[in-house]
Amino acid sequence: MRKLFPIFAGIALMIMGVVACNLPSSNPSQQNPSTIMTAAALTVQAQIPPTVAFASPVATTFTPVTPPPTAIPPTLPPPPTPTPICDNAQFISENYPDNTNVAPGANFTKTWTFKNIGVCSWTPSYAIVFSNGDSMSGPAVQALPGNVNPGQTVDISVALTAPSANGTYKGVWKLRNAAGVVFVNQFWAQIKVAATSSGFDFHTRAASASWVGSAGAITFGGPDTDPNGFAMYRNGQRLEDGSTPSKVLEMHPQWVDNGVMTGIYQPYTITAGEHFLAKIGFLAKADGSCGAGDAIFQLSYSATGSPPWTGLGSWTKTCNGSLQNVDVNLSSLAGQNLRFALAVLANGSSGQDWAVWVSPRIEIP
Repeated sequence: MRKLFPIFAGIALMIMGVVACNLPSSNPSQQNPSTIMTAAALTVQAQIPPTVAFASPVATTFTPVTPPPTAIPPTLPPPPTPTPICDNAQFISENYPDNTNVAPGANFTKTWTFKNIGVCSWTPSYAIVFSNGDSMSGPAVQALPGNVNPGQTVDISVALTAPSANGTYKGVWKLRNAAGVVFVNQFWAQIKVAATSSGFDFHTRAASASWVGSAGAITFGGPDTDPNGFAMYRNGQRLEDGSTPSKVLEMHPQWVDNGVMTGIYQPYTITAGEHFLAKIGFLAKADGSCGAGDAIFQLSYSATGSPPWTGLGSWTKTCNGSLQNVDVNLSSLAGQNLRFALAVLANGSSGQDWAVWVSPRIEIP
């Protein structure tokens, strides 16, 4: 029995050892730190790409570029000498520049200045010729005033008349040589016709006019009992037609049969388109009725204010309850500086010839 115990004891120890190896450990196993670090290093190394081998740089050799030879420009022939022009003109100046205002019917002289820049002399056989547009009563052909040598200038003038109607007018001329060849294609006169008038008020200026009756000079303003007649304002007084105008000029002739009263006015220059305008008649009596007025009204003019006088109109008027209109076109006198006269003549007896001019004036209607 003692001999078997050691055998069984040895077998029991072997079984306990096997069981002990398969039981969980009471303490976690401790791994060697160096073993862990070695494994990590191997993992990182596996992720690094392989090292690229770079070739050593090779020095580049530059070969200088030789510039091309400078081009030599070809020799150009000299420009041809221009052929001299026989007839040639240069415009220098003009009066009445474009759109200058000119009164209707007014006469004016248009002048152009040209320089002869050709090599031929201009002679009186050269001329300006009307081409187109409004001739304004200008010439169809007009010779040059004289010889014009190369380098010289000349004034070429034409007498023109502005049309009577307002508007813009243009006339075109050309310059031609002795052979009839045009060498200045066109030049022109262009104007604006616009009637302007300062006007002349015979009523307002009556106080400065010269007044003469049959017996000699009188003073303007009355009295209305002067036997030599009188001239005075009757503004606002009742007239034969019942009206009471604000501008009334009474002219009573000398108190004799066929007596006369005349007023001579200061000079005035007529503008084309102007008219003399007025109404003529008589003052009414105190009760508003007509008197026995019978007179001749006259308008005349003189360049000097002395005879001879040229009549522009004469109107015989009796007191009949109405006024008479007077309208005289003065365009034929445009540009003239004239003195005008108003006159009243008794047509027989001068009794009750309370003759009046209502708003006598010159204006463009």
